[in-house]
Amino acid sequence: MDRKGITQTHMNRLNEKVAIISGAGGGIGQAISQIFAEEGAWILVTDIDAKKAESTAEGIRDSGGQAEACRVDIGCPEEIQQAVRLASDKFGRIDVLCNNAAYLGQWHDVVNATDEEWQGCLQSTLMGTQNFTRAVLPWMIQQKRGSVIITSSIQGVVACPNSVSYTTVKAGLIGFAKSAACDYGQHNIRVNAITPGPINVGYSPKPGTPLHDYQIRNTFLGRVGLPREVGYAALFLASDESSFVTGAVLPVDGGWTAM
Repeated sequence: MDRKGITQTHMNRLNEKVAIISGAGGGIGQAISQIFAEEGAWILVTDIDAKKAESTAEGIRDSGGQAEACRVDIGCPEEIQQAVRLASDKFGRIDVLCNNAAYLGQWHDVVNATDEEWQGCLQSTLMGTQNFTRAVLPWMIQQKRGSVIITSSIQGVVACPNSVSYTTVKAGLIGFAKSAACDYGQHNIRVNAITPGPINVGYSPKPGTPLHDYQIRNTFLGRVGLPREVGYAALFLASDESSFVTGAVLPVDGGWTAM
């Protein structure tokens, strides 16, 4: 693997699967969408930014993959339902849901955290995951199989400074994944969480800044990760290779949570 570009080997590991990915206009969600499409899946790219969602879908189509875009604010249950109908009306099934979207804002400690950031985390990140998962489950139950993947964070596992609302909701997503895995394993539906560490996305701290230095000091590998490195973890959980994996929490963090 080259740090500047990950070797791509396509094996049709998701051939003809139907996947919905939230927060896919950029960063980790975009990388997951691209990798899933490269492996043969049809992708519904959703994002609160319609232009970014369409850009991801267009890039997939230009590369020979299959994708459509749909604007979804995960804080709006009606828009979630609309997206699920778009995919289910087209194919009559939904094989994979990747709950990747999250509220992004300014984070604070307990005393300084605002009601706005708490509401954003709870109503968008947590309830958005609940509402999206609830919307796809009837299809997965009907077909007696499905994979739900949730993007949590290392902050759902270990504490980081001045981010009480974000840490709380990311921990909640891990609990959600385990509970849903318990309830729907009887239907052959698997629910797993990924906990990315520091990943190089648009809002990441710049190299040389104190926060960037803090991030690389806390990984065994001495670097931040790439979005596609998270995407390949999601690919494993979406594929039949993980058919006996459910209720798991998979860190993609360069060793952060092992320190």
